[in-house]
Amino acid sequence: MRTYRRLLTWVLTLACAAGALIALADIDTPLRFVLTPLYLLVVPAVAAIGLLRDRDGISALTFGTGASLLVNVLLAQGMLFWDAWSPRAAVATIAALGGFLYVLRVLHRGDTGMRRNMSSAEGMGSP
Repeated sequence: MRTYRRLLTWVLTLACAAGALIALADIDTPLRFVLTPLYLLVVPAVAAIGLLRDRDGISALTFGTGASLLVNVLLAQGMLFWDAWSPRAAVATIAALGGFLYVLRVLHRGDTGMRRNMSSAEGMGSP
């Protein structure tokens, strides 16, 4: 089971990376219509799911899907409002947002780990 999950993760990662590269390099291929929307929907969903802890799979999947749709709709509305529609800008914005959420996840998990170590040290009677 773990092997299939790891394989699915790598295939999805490569497909999303290919979708981003196709959009950024403006490559005209039939795969663009599949891989670029896949990237735009999966990256915010995975980033949002990564922020959740101790949630069951259905709740995390529901939250990630909703967050992804919200981010993409708000991005599209903002680009249309400011007359700045660009697929390259959308891909770059989603990449920046995904990176920002990844950094938040890393910092949050590191912060929680420090608190746990500090609270266990206090419980042992150390000053």
